[in-house]
Amino acid sequence: MWGVADQLHRSLGSISANLTEGYSRSKGLDRARFIEISLGSARESRDWYYKSRHVLPAEVVKHRMGLVTRIISMLVPMISHQRKNAIREEQAEYNIQSSNFSLDSEVPMS
Repeated sequence: MWGVADQLHRSLGSISANLTEGYSRSKGLDRARFIEISLGSARESRDWYYKSRHVLPAEVVKHRMGLVTRIISMLVPMISHQRKNAIREEQAEYNIQSSNFSLDSEVPMS
C-alpha cells in the first residue's frame, strides 16, 4: 500500500505544481503544455484511486475519483483556451485604394 500511497501523493502534487509553473509562463502554447502535464497527472491520480479501491473505503474512493474527474473536466477546456492565446499575428483589414499604378510603370525614385 505504501507504493500506491506514494504514487498517489506524487501525482496529486504534480497537478497543482504544473499549473503553478504553467501560469508563470507567458500565455499560449507553453502554458498549454504545462496544463496538459497537469491533466496527465490528474488522470494518473484517478487511476491510482481506482487501484486503491481494495484498500480504501468505497465511499472515499468514489468521492475522490469524482473530485479528480471534476478537475479533469476543468483542465480540458483550459488547454484549448491557452492554445487560442498563442502568439500569432492579428487579423488586419487592409484598405487598398485604387490607383493608376501599374506594374509596367516606372516607380519614382525621388
